Amino acid sequence: MTEEKKGTEDKEKKKPRRQTRVPSGRIERLARLGFMAGEFALGGVTEGAKRLVQATPVDAAGVFLSVERAQKLARRLSHMRGAAMKLGQLLSLEGDDLLPPEFAEALAVLRATADAMPVSQVRRVMGHAYGKGWEERFREFDFEPLAAASIGQVHGAVTADGREIALKIQYPGVARSIDSDVDNLASLLRVTRILPVEIDISAIIDEAKSQLKQEADYLREAEHLTRFRALVADEPGVWVPAVHEDLTTKRVLAMDRAFALPIEELRSPDYPQSVRDQVGVRLQRLMFRELFEFRFVQTDPNFANYLYAPETDELVLLDFGSARDFSSELIDQYTRICRGMITEDRDEIHRAAVEIGYLGGEETGSRLEAFLDLILLAGEPLRHEGVYDFAESSLTGRAREKGFDLVFRQGFLRAPPPATIFLHRKLAGTFLLCAHIRSRVDTRALALSMMG
Repeated sequence: MTEEKKGTEDKEKKKPRRQTRVPSGRIERLARLGFMAGEFALGGVTEGAKRLVQATPVDAAGVFLSVERAQKLARRLSHMRGAAMKLGQLLSLEGDDLLPPEFAEALAVLRATADAMPVSQVRRVMGHAYGKGWEERFREFDFEPLAAASIGQVHGAVTADGREIALKIQYPGVARSIDSDVDNLASLLRVTRILPVEIDISAIIDEAKSQLKQEADYLREAEHLTRFRALVADEPGVWVPAVHEDLTTKRVLAMDRAFALPIEELRSPDYPQSVRDQVGVRLQRLMFRELFEFRFVQTDPNFANYLYAPETDELVLLDFGSARDFSSELIDQYTRICRGMITEDRDEIHRAAVEIGYLGGEETGSRLEAFLDLILLAGEPLRHEGVYDFAESSLTGRAREKGFDLVFRQGFLRAPPPATIFLHRKLAGTFLLCAHIRSRVDTRALALSMMG
């Protein structure tokens, strides 16, 4: 092992993750969600009584909406993992389109981490995947995971023939509990009025189930990984691991191990601004290529899915379970909205928004103008001439405030089209990632060059 590689590996090591057993049976998972519902109901009754004593007006929805209860929900979902946690991640990125700010912020922590399985559970999962004596396939296997997320966790290993790999191991019971997890969590959020009952999100729920079932199929993810690796083979400074098919099953994905650092490391003063800017350009360029050229998008820009290899100056891309194709029609409509943002053509944005389904076509007056204002605000990096400083931008807060005003004050109660929630996740997540690493990018020029 080279000194550079060893140094990177040392930095990868963190304090052991909290280990909790993943509830794997449907009845057990239903009971956990039922317990959460009971906690919220009890908390709501307590808060309502407190407000009555204090002569504070009681709002049927408001009694449930506290930062403390939002954080408690996030902790419970992190323990459960699986589709319940994944739905929380999706809703957090929709932000004020669907959720009150305190809940969007609390659920945002679900995009960063999850508890890890205990060793005994890891052994059972590996035995189920590879059979008795599975340990003989490996010269080394690290039971302390490199990462833990909503669907599975990643372990480093060395095969019996010396290959250094990463094994993505799916949590038990996740695949078969997707429908019940999503339905039960959506019901909980409805009953507690965290999700506005006036908005029909049934289509979004169906889309989320479909996407989650795809993410739980590691053979399909292996296909996505191989496809994406080929698509970006000509992209300088970007690396995608190769799949090891002999060790890949529907519930375990084997791939090259990336000896690299979490991308958040770029925030350190050890890295000059020029490196942060270069990585920001790669992130933005990659996003535009996925949208306008490939029309095949990795729709989960979780920070943990991006690493940086300082020795080779490469952006490492991980996790392609959520990669998906988008129709030429939808991407063409998005392209028109992007051009409308750049030129501030409100009529063009309006027409494209109706075609996509953001608007019904009957909206007029202040609601329509407020919606168009929000779209233009979201396109600020595209409208900005020259280098856009993501770190100094206050766009997230301003968009949150305007979105909250549109939905909760002006009553714009229209759920976003189902397919777009994954594009939203990509666009919002890439912005947050660039802001997090404090990069500066001429986004306008880059987008125009990619749109042709």
